[in-house]
Parts: sequence; structure tokens; C-alpha cells
Amino acid sequence: SSFINRTNTCGELRSAHVGQEVTLYGWVQYRRQDLFLVLRDFQGLTQILIPQDEAHSHVKKLLSNAPMESVVRVTGIVSPRPPGQENPKMPTGDIEVKAETAEILNSCKKLPFEIKDFIKKSEALRMQYRYLDLRGFQLQYNLRLRSQIVMKMREYLCNLHGFVDVETPTLFKRTPGGAKEFLVPSREVGKFYCLPQSPQQFKQLLMVGGLDRYFQVARCYRDEGSRPDRQPEFTQIDIEMSFVDQAGIQRLIEGLLQYSWPEERGSITTPFPSMTYEEALADYGTDKPDTRFGMKIVDISDFLRRSDIRFVQNALSYPRGTVKAICIPQGVKYLKNKELESLKESAKSQCNQEIMEIICRPDGSLKSLLTKFLGEKQQSELIQALNLQADDVVLLAAGEHKQVCSALGSLRLGSADLLEAAGLVLRDPTTFHFLWVVDFPLFLPKEENPTELESAHHPFTAPHPSDTSLLYSDPTKVRSQHYDLVLNGSEVGGGSIRIHSAEQQCFVLEKVLKEDSQVLSHLLEALEFGAPPHGGIALGLDRLISLIVDAPSIRDVIAFPKSFRGRDLMGNAPDYVTPEELEPYHIQVSWPLAEIETKKN
Repeated sequence: SSFINRTNTCGELRSAHVGQEVTLYGWVQYRRQDLFLVLRDFQGLTQILIPQDEAHSHVKKLLSNAPMESVVRVTGIVSPRPPGQENPKMPTGDIEVKAETAEILNSCKKLPFEIKDFIKKSEALRMQYRYLDLRGFQLQYNLRLRSQIVMKMREYLCNLHGFVDVETPTLFKRTPGGAKEFLVPSREVGKFYCLPQSPQQFKQLLMVGGLDRYFQVARCYRDEGSRPDRQPEFTQIDIEMSFVDQAGIQRLIEGLLQYSWPEERGSITTPFPSMTYEEALADYGTDKPDTRFGMKIVDISDFLRRSDIRFVQNALSYPRGTVKAICIPQGVKYLKNKELESLKESAKSQCNQEIMEIICRPDGSLKSLLTKFLGEKQQSELIQALNLQADDVVLLAAGEHKQVCSALGSLRLGSADLLEAAGLVLRDPTTFHFLWVVDFPLFLPKEENPTELESAHHPFTAPHPSDTSLLYSDPTKVRSQHYDLVLNGSEVGGGSIRIHSAEQQCFVLEKVLKEDSQVLSHLLEALEFGAPPHGGIALGLDRLISLIVDAPSIRDVIAFPKSFRGRDLMGNAPDYVTPEELEPYHIQVSWPLAEIETKKN
């Protein structure tokens, strides 16, 4: 309570304080029969006994009439609660404060919702009155834990390992590839700044500048739709080092997370396990596997190659053709028929992949359209290959390798959701499974034009040392020195060893990606002035904290987030500006006809 007039907070009084005169400040959370009220501040709750004697009638009147959530000051004597009235659920439950004087510092008008975590509020209402939502226990806990973790990260990086905290510009220029960027108009005709999607170029330039070890809690911006794990503006723990390799970055991050990990979440074990991109895709159907539960994808191509099933043979005739399956344990018991059909339909609509099901009956026999094409011995081999038990359900897919894996990976997660909704616990939210995913492809075919290539991550990623020669002969086969950090099936970090040769960087931009290298002339020139080998990583702070506290959305760990559609419902942003305000930026808004009519009316 330094620097302010209160003697204590509402969460710290105990039996040892009995007899002391204290002054508390806080919000009125609860009142009962004008006998007592509960005062709340950032640290906790204290019960205030409302005086009933005539001498303190003015105090009684004031505290009895104060609306809920009004801000009050109370001075009184700490007293033990009467025997039997202690509240073991409250840290301050052994005492109460007998009010001597009180003052309403600010009265509260009628609230749009009660300030209680268990009261259901719509997301829109929470966003509109975010300053009230912030008074709830869970948001207070989330933001304070976030602050503590960031402080520990600063200690580890700056104090223990010599990193330099550098602020990089927010106004910059367009970066080739990657996500869409927000444009910021300038007073020069036709010229715009861009808000950086990350400080990528600046941190590389800091390495050229000889800073050796850079760190920043960086604000980043991407002009893309919000999702539960995305925001148009977000925060990264941004890191870059000179003279480092992939293993060095991984050891640094493992140490950083171990050092800053909150005690109440248990301990984390290092080193984190690692798997290649190809292994992750083959076993889990995704590059961010949730390894808290099994249900791995099983390749049964060799087994079914001997069958007479036409669609299987068709699939296997292609160069990357495969037949794979996942087993849903106790699927018959936990999943309804309509849920199985919904899973199969989602694979068809989202991945263009047909799914066949196989059910293991209680007697161990198989029920499926496929069984008429399989003899008893083959069925027995299939049961053994998939380790089937009674009431298990198998979902089988045949086709191109990546498509089949992606479809089954999606079905694996969808099945887990349904099993957990039915009461089976698969993914314990209190356990934390970290995983490094490595050896990503350096380039991927563009979705809109598969004959052209784009960077799998960004154009500054260095090729795998073993694949450097392929960069000039067959770039589609080049692996990258990129690495992702995955936690419980969510990507919480990504980084790479960078290209530090101007010649190689220019080749990637111009020959492989067909980009105009002039946009990056400043970086290419910098690489010619003795750029050291360097690499780095960025941890998504919002996503990491949301997983640590088991929040349903990153919006629950950000003080003032944007809505699902990227709007600030509290301040009503983005908002219109007048033509006069746009004039210095040489911009005119072209309104759709329907909006012009709406404005007229």
C-alpha cells in the first residue's frame, strides 16, 4: 500500500491484524440485510460489518444505500468473526472490519451486467463494457499472470543472457509475401506506410548492426479476420541472435519457458520432444499436433494393396497415393450415428475426401461395406494392424497422401471433441505437451496457381544445409531451417535461421518467388556489408498465455481486444472520418450506392 492512503488491501487482512485500525478502498460487491457488505479490490475480498448503533447511524445509512459496484473508503477495526461464522473459502474469512467511518468516492449507476464470473454475458456486451468486464476475477488473474510471465522473460533474456531490449518502428513499408498488412496514409501523394506484421526485417538489421542479441515485446498487425486464436493486433516475444544454429535457439526458448513458467501450473520438462513436418503430417494430419492423446493415423496401404477394392487400388496407383485410418476408441458407445455421419460429411466438404467407416462389433467381427472384399484372414490382420477392440470405430480414407492425412487429422480432433462432450477425458487442460516441429518445406505451391511457389513461412528463411544445392535445381524439394513450437495442438512460436547471403536472398526473391527485390533493396544491401549468420524466433504471447490459463479465446488474456470481426465495440472503431480530414492524405472514399442511400435517409 505504498504511495496511497489505504493501510491494507482487501485481500491481505488475517487474524494477526485483529485490533488494528485499517483503511480500505474498493468496490461494493455484495450486501446482506444492511448488516454487512463485502468490499473488493484487485487483491481480494473483505467483509465489512455495518454499525447498527445510533452513534454511527450516518455510516449505516451511507453503506446501506451505496449501490453495488460503488467505490467506497472504509476505516474501521479488524475483529475476529463470531465462532461458526468463519468462511474458509475466503483468505480473509477469519476476520471482518467493524466500520467506524466511510465515504462514497463514486456512486455506480445501474450495471449492464453483474460483475461475477459465473454470470453469463454475451461476447458483444463484454466487449462494449470491457472496463466493467475487467473487474471480474478471471480477467484480473489472466492479466496479472501475463505481466508476471513477461517480467520473468525479461529477467531471463536481459539479465541472465545479455539480450538488448530494442523498440522497432511501427510505421514501415510493405513486405513481400505473408499476411495482409494494414495501410497507413501519408501526406505524400499515393504513398502509404504499412504496419509491420512482425519486426522481421528490423531484427535482422540489428544483427547486421552488431547488437548480437535482440529482444522485444513487440506489437504486430495483420489485416485478416479474427478467429478464436487471432487478432488484428497482437503481441510477440520477438528474439534474434547472431552466430546461432537451430539447436541453440531451441535450447534458449526451452530455458526461457522453464524460467518464466508459473509455479501454480506445475513444472515443464526439457528438452522438448521434436518431430519433422513429414512425421507430424503422417501421424497426426497437421503441422501442429496435439500429443496429449493417441488416435494416431495408421498407414494400411501395404495391407490393402492385396485387396480387390477398386477405390483403394485407384488411390494406390497414383505416385503419392495412400490408404490411412484412425481408430476412435469406444466410438460405438460414445458417438451417435448422426455424429459419425457429420464427421464424414465434414471431411467431404472441407477436404474433398470420402471416408469409409468400419465398426468392431462386441464379438470382435467387423461391420463395413469393405468386409465383403476381405477374407477372414485379411479382416483379422486389419484388426491387428489397427489394434481394434470391441465397439471401436475406424474411419478410413484413400487418396493423395497430404489430402488424406489432412482429412484424418481434422477427423481426429473432431472425434476427440465429440468423445469429450460425451464424457470421455482425452485432453487434460492441466497438462502441457510442448513439441518442436522441424524440417518444413521451404516453398509451397500457391493455392490460386499451383505452378508458382510461395514461401512456406517467409522469404528470409534459410534452406536446410543438406538441401542448398536443390534450391537452384528443384526448389520444391528444399527443406527449410524453420522450426515451430507447438503446445497442446496450438502453434505458440515459430522461427528460423535466416539467409545472410545477399546473393542467395536475391535468388529466392527474384527467381523462385518472382518478387520485385527492389522492395527489399535496403535489406539486400545490408546483407552485403558483412552480415553475420543469424536466426531467431517469435513466441505468440497472447496464445501462450491463453493456453496456460485454459482460456477459450486469446481475447480473454488481452485487456482491450477486438471483437470476432476485428471491431472495437467499446470505442466503436474503426470509424468514419470526414472528407476534410482525408484531404491532406489525398484520399477520397468511393461509397457503394446502397450506403449512400442509407446515409441520406
